[in-house]
Amino acid sequence: MTGATSGIGQAIARGFAGAGYRVLAVGMGTIPDAEDGLSYSALDVRDGAAVAAMIEPLDDLRVVVNAAGIIRRGDEFDPEVFAQVVDINLNGTMRVCVAARAALARNRGAIINIASMLSYFGGGLVPGYASSKGGVVQLTKSLAIAYAPEGVRVNALAPGWIATPLTTGLRDDMARSEAILGRTPMARWGVPEDLIGPALFLAGPAAGFVTGTVLNVDGGYAVM
Repeated sequence: MTGATSGIGQAIARGFAGAGYRVLAVGMGTIPDAEDGLSYSALDVRDGAAVAAMIEPLDDLRVVVNAAGIIRRGDEFDPEVFAQVVDINLNGTMRVCVAARAALARNRGAIINIASMLSYFGGGLVPGYASSKGGVVQLTKSLAIAYAPEGVRVNALAPGWIATPLTTGLRDDMARSEAILGRTPMARWGVPEDLIGPALFLAGPAAGFVTGTVLNVDGGYAVM
């Protein structure tokens, strides 16, 4: 699982470990200590060779979760920053999917990509993030078609407004937070653990005929 050393990725990694999976959680920054069923390692998804080297020994690979992502509010109008965001959020997802394809095909596995509400809506301060997450949705659909003959399912989760370090600024802005909650029928911020159940569903046999789907986990935000 990429982007799994904090936030949504770490919550999903812990959820899978709790469900009996052996999980390798990779990411950048501070690398946590190992937990029951869960080991951590550093990985930069911009480095294609490192991605391939990480995945190649995983003969029993059955599930890949692509949660690596960054956001740079207000700075993404700089083309270089825009490109950095897209390279991690979208290109990094593609690198992992390509590197994992053979192992997942052997095991008839599944890929779960992390999209966003901004896959659907524009982001006035985050053109790179919104573009990359829109791309994740189309990548998910495209790879679902390409990988289906090999028995590999490819789906995505689109989180709504989740309380993570990436949304601290929004939650601290009372007016913005109230606007978000006012549009969310369930009237609360999500928590990373809200993504665990949907991810386990998409990874497991109950979703055996589900591919190319984007499942919103947003407290109803997208229907308003």
